[in-house]
Amino acid sequence: MATTATADPALTKEFPGENGVNGAHTTSQDHAVPGTNGAAQRRYDYGGNPLAHMHTGESARFPAFGGEFQPGLYKPTTERKFANPAPLGLSAFALTTFVLSLINIGVRGVHEPNIVVALAFGYGGLVQLLAGMWEMAVGNTFGATALSSYGGFWLSLAIVLTPGGFNIVGSYSPTNATTGKATGNGINDFNNAFGYFLAGWFIFTTILLLCTLRSTVAFFLLFFTLDLAFLFLSVGHLKSDAKGATNVPLIKTGGYFGIFAAFLAWYNALAGIADDSNSFFVIPVAHFPWSVKGRELRETKSERANV
Repeated sequence: MATTATADPALTKEFPGENGVNGAHTTSQDHAVPGTNGAAQRRYDYGGNPLAHMHTGESARFPAFGGEFQPGLYKPTTERKFANPAPLGLSAFALTTFVLSLINIGVRGVHEPNIVVALAFGYGGLVQLLAGMWEMAVGNTFGATALSSYGGFWLSLAIVLTPGGFNIVGSYSPTNATTGKATGNGINDFNNAFGYFLAGWFIFTTILLLCTLRSTVAFFLLFFTLDLAFLFLSVGHLKSDAKGATNVPLIKTGGYFGIFAAFLAWYNALAGIADDSNSFFVIPVAHFPWSVKGRELRETKSERANV
């Protein structure tokens, strides 16, 4: 698959040349080539952030970018009729994860996750699910799968945590038919079932993680920390003691990784929002050396060294 192509003349911008005369800029992405008159065209350094030149139409395919929730090459956005839904989905995921992770850590003595129910239904659930559907509309399979799935995760978690609503937690606590008191049998049934629930999301996140290995460092770290959060939380429930209490060190570890994942999601969201129309700086994305963009940068450095 070609990574670059000839620019569409209708989308090509013109920049003033060194002699004050406007010259058409028809180079491939992030590369400058000598002009027909022998003078070098002006080269722009965008820091590897495709959003910084998303409207130039200089490339048929852009490199992987977390701000677009794209782990591989993706199409230019010049003709897209929809805005980029990825920052919305990432922000919804980040805030809900942030609050739940603080509760898992037990910050300021708060341990009841009731407040997360509202976030999980409204922001992390509904809004993120809608963002996933919009990702499908713009043709991003990875973004549609990830954001829609995690939107479903938050909705399902909210259903589990809703106090007195669906009575899912209470159904795992057998009671005496006469006295109505808990019998103590199967005291860890819910912890085990919830551990299986989180283990399934760990497997799913691992699958998505494998798809980010050729993208950017920030994009990869988002799924890496989230994967570890699911793993530790799952094991923390499965390793509950005889009294039904979860393994606190493991739950707290999962909470810390959840905090990291939340801030990385916000970071990728910022990278997707900030461009030259609203920001004075470009968010660094750090492409992996083995990625398409990383190979292009190495080739550029090699060409410069040989000049």
